[in-house]
Amino acid sequence: MDLTPKQIVQYLDEYIIGQKDAKKVIAIALRNRYRRMKLPKELQDEITPKNILMIGSTGVGKTEIARRLAKSLDLPFVKVEASKYTEVGFVGRDVESMVRDLVANALVLVKEIHKERNKEAIEEYVTKKILEKLLPPLPKMASEEKKAEYQKSFEKMKKRLLDGELNDLKIEIELPKNSLSLDDSNLPPELAKAQESITKIFTLGLNKERIKKEVTVKEAKELLKNEASENLLDMEQIKQEALQKAQEEGIIFIDEIDKVAVSSSSQGRQDPSKEGVQRDLLPIVEGSTVSTKWGPVKTDHILFIAAGAFHLSKPSDLIPELQGRFPLRVELDSLDEKALYKILTMTKNSLIKQYQALLGVEGVKLEFTDDALRAIAKYAHSANQKIEDIGARRLHTVVENLLEEISFEADEHKGETITIDKAYVDERLGEVIENEDLAKYIL
Repeated sequence: MDLTPKQIVQYLDEYIIGQKDAKKVIAIALRNRYRRMKLPKELQDEITPKNILMIGSTGVGKTEIARRLAKSLDLPFVKVEASKYTEVGFVGRDVESMVRDLVANALVLVKEIHKERNKEAIEEYVTKKILEKLLPPLPKMASEEKKAEYQKSFEKMKKRLLDGELNDLKIEIELPKNSLSLDDSNLPPELAKAQESITKIFTLGLNKERIKKEVTVKEAKELLKNEASENLLDMEQIKQEALQKAQEEGIIFIDEIDKVAVSSSSQGRQDPSKEGVQRDLLPIVEGSTVSTKWGPVKTDHILFIAAGAFHLSKPSDLIPELQGRFPLRVELDSLDEKALYKILTMTKNSLIKQYQALLGVEGVKLEFTDDALRAIAKYAHSANQKIEDIGARRLHTVVENLLEEISFEADEHKGETITIDKAYVDERLGEVIENEDLAKYIL
């Protein structure tokens, strides 16, 4: 969380090409959250996050910027589509469910942190359980000589277990019988608590019941880790930490915000619930308390990032109160041929590297000439201009179409090196791009 804005932008540059303005705005917004946490408590409460509205076509990196940041900084993150919510009274999801989803995400994150923190204790628990199966304990009345022999054998067995020598050995372990899972984060908290009570009644007998399972030592290590976590971790503390993390560090990314904007040019409202969704979103973005089954969550310091293409509407078509809650506006650039080429060659886990790795599994070495990569970028850009601008997502359809035959016949080319040059790219994609009707269906 203590990365400087420059370091944040540098990290994002590894995965997302261009969009400097958007990266800069988000980097500053995140750094301000870190700065806020260092201030006195009374001042902390006064400083609210500066929510961001990102404007740009699909596939230019709006979601990717937010998702990458949340992942790198271990922040609770949830992405939702504004268009799937509807006004209260209509059939659809309740807008408060996004906050419940965020808390559920924070819970998973905090649990992983605690597991890492208690890694040694968990491993010790698992080792002890497996050794008890491999070397059953001696009776209490055993002689001192027998105890000394047992301890010697125990240490030897423990060393072999830790070295992985016993991984393929089969043992029988006992596990709690799987309980019924009826979790649904979209339910109102009162219903969720009632559901939890019903689940407990149904699983009361099941939790006491244990099933015997014959597995290898390697599999037993993984299966017993869950049991160890349940027994060793303080779940109440995890719950409280998760609520705090969601409140102070959570990011909610609301995509397709333009779909709930009511365009001033439209003749009459086709969907009366659009403005209603905005009004339902307003208290959450402004700051309110949402009840969840884990406890109440204040949304005052959650960072909201809204995004939309705004092709048919404008940000000013949103209700004024909601516009005011997104003070930072940033426009993302459409991707040109040069940017698409950089996406193919300069990003950390580029599409080309992914396909090379996938075909490498089949023993096929895939190589691309620079001319071929430039041709792929050119065709992707051309398709975006002729059909519909879907940004970097067009590269997926173009590369998939280009490598279709090679992927299909990969088993016949084991041990070979296949070089994709410009001539091959032109042969596979030239005709498709030229024929606009064909391109609409294929690309």
